Amino acid sequence: MKTVKYIYSLCLMLLIVFNCSDDENFEYLDDIVAPSGVTATFLPVLDEANGDLGLITITPNAVGASSYNIDFGDGTSEKAKVMQGESVVHKYAEKPEGEFYTVTIEAVGLSGLKTTATENLEVVFKAPELSCDIVNGSDIKISNNEAISKQVDVQVSAKYGLSYEVYFGEDGNDEPMAANIGDPVSYIYQEPGTYSIKIVVMSASSQTTECTFDFEVTEILQPIESAPSPPNRDEQDVISIYSAKYNDVAGTNYFPDWGQAGQGSGWATFDLNGDEMLQYINLSYQGIALADGTTVDVSGMKYLHLDVWTASEGLKIETSLINNASGTVTEKPVWRDLTSGEWTSLDIPISEFTDQGLTVTEIFQMKFVGEPWAAGTVFIDNIYFYKPSTVAETPEYNALTPTQNASNVVSIYSDAYTSVGISELNPNWGQTTTLTEVNLNGNNIWLYEALNYTGIVTDYGNPTNLASMDYVHFDYFTPDAEALGLKLVNTVVNQEDIVFVDEIVRGTWVSVTIPMSEFNIDPSAVTQLLFDTAGGSAKVYIDNLYFYSDSSTQPEVTAPVPTIAQADVISIYSDAYTGVTLNEVNPDWGQTTSLSDFSVNGDNIWLYQSLNYSGIVTDYGNPTDLTGVKYLHFDYYTPDATTLGFKIVNTALDQVMEDIVFLPKIITGTWVSVTIPLSKYNLDFSNITQLIWDTSGGSATVYVDNIYFHN
Repeated sequence: MKTVKYIYSLCLMLLIVFNCSDDENFEYLDDIVAPSGVTATFLPVLDEANGDLGLITITPNAVGASSYNIDFGDGTSEKAKVMQGESVVHKYAEKPEGEFYTVTIEAVGLSGLKTTATENLEVVFKAPELSCDIVNGSDIKISNNEAISKQVDVQVSAKYGLSYEVYFGEDGNDEPMAANIGDPVSYIYQEPGTYSIKIVVMSASSQTTECTFDFEVTEILQPIESAPSPPNRDEQDVISIYSAKYNDVAGTNYFPDWGQAGQGSGWATFDLNGDEMLQYINLSYQGIALADGTTVDVSGMKYLHLDVWTASEGLKIETSLINNASGTVTEKPVWRDLTSGEWTSLDIPISEFTDQGLTVTEIFQMKFVGEPWAAGTVFIDNIYFYKPSTVAETPEYNALTPTQNASNVVSIYSDAYTSVGISELNPNWGQTTTLTEVNLNGNNIWLYEALNYTGIVTDYGNPTNLASMDYVHFDYFTPDAEALGLKLVNTVVNQEDIVFVDEIVRGTWVSVTIPMSEFNIDPSAVTQLLFDTAGGSAKVYIDNLYFYSDSSTQPEVTAPVPTIAQADVISIYSDAYTGVTLNEVNPDWGQTTSLSDFSVNGDNIWLYQSLNYSGIVTDYGNPTDLTGVKYLHFDYYTPDATTLGFKIVNTALDQVMEDIVFLPKIITGTWVSVTIPLSKYNLDFSNITQLIWDTSGGSATVYVDNIYFHN
């Protein structure tokens, strides 16, 4: 049994400093931590000739320690000071069976921080008792490690045993490895095979007990963990052949019959805890064939990616693309080395194929070849072509500027408001997340990287009362997140609840407004907020995290102010931008809708009443070209709508093209900022002439502002 406690004894020295500049940097203090993993190994001094019993060599160890203070636990008044890497010998008297000395090891770091651990030491002057007959019984356990190839793990228990040494029997290594009774030791062999392993068990006396075993060391011949998960890429940036992450080309045959009978190679689908991958056994050559008549044009892609695992040393793999342009089949190979016992992620430039003269506009087959021929098995996953993401990795502009009155706001983080005190940011709760504050155009933003979850602690002693707040707001920008949730925690009554964003939009700032009624907690004493990616790992920028109250029935403040430059915007209606020509607004198409102008603080707003549907016509003679534009934005305020959709229409084609996207949910009683990727619309964007609001047969009052398209 081990007891560990941390003693934070870093002495604070009083520094009397005159005329100091404000830019003194003490960030290095954040990296100072106490030693960790404090242990000690006990080995008896085997001096049978002199009959000297009870001499024990104590070797302490810890991460980050420079020295140790050891209390022997037998009443010796003076502690022994031992430097890192050294040992101390102490003589103990025999204790009755079942009684222990409690040895205390205090590890001291260079900074003065200390960590203390205790070890129980049994001192009995009898030979160790254990059975050598049964391996992996109660006394001796020897096993091949399931995760590390050719690693053998040994653990020994023995009555009266104090410690043990293991001689692993590999040529060129005669040095034993030692451990306390009950603690494991591990050794990695150079080669698999059968080895003679000798175990010497020692007590506090000079007597020992030895056992010797012949043990077969094995190497891992199949992956024990999945290939690295591919990044989150937009559909237009990927052509997937085999990957659970993306949509594969339909009808693909991963094991076509290409005359395998004489090539000494086989195939199978390997299932690793539900993760399926391709297994090519004793790879000579194997192929992948798209469905008959199907080809893919990868000329717009930059790389071919695949993850390959093999247990074989020195194996190479050839990957060939096979093209069928104009009925002429051509193929070109690219070779890569593989690393044994781990996943090798290959990103092969398409140029390595085209530089050999291969046309890649009609790829219909792929081929894999092993070298040496038919000598190694490979597992392959995540086969896809890709190009660099068209989604922005970092924000160019700031999030929308908040407009809520400060008197109605409880701010956690925003340059627009005075925020409450925060006692902890990204506290160490076991997350992978890192947090950096970055400045964009003079505005401070939180940047979370490798975000799985992260915490924000306000003040445990003075919880934040949000009982009068109606909404929580935050803005996020992410290039790769798949999910994002906000959790609120009341640690006073131990209540918490999380709400996830309905649909993640990548590559632009997105505003999120959540009614407080969606959180099933007592909001009167909130002490923690957490961002959560539901087990993902993402890069996320956060700004304008605040709570606010809004009991209005019509807008009393303006919608959040746009920040994107005019050059990156095609505006339909907004005081912030010069818009395109509008020929008709709410044209008479049989709707019940009426449209009027509304104003808040001089800002012009459209007010739709009895809205079932309503059109906006730009210019039939000069259609608006939205080709290459990524996002639609608008702000709405409604006291009563339950459904709201936005339709885009191209009337310039022989056959009119149109598509509509409905919002996943409607929030009432406050301004809501909406961002919709244009990739959700299935139409030709080159000649847009109509935009249509639709409440799906409802009749609602809706205020609208800042309708624009942007990148």
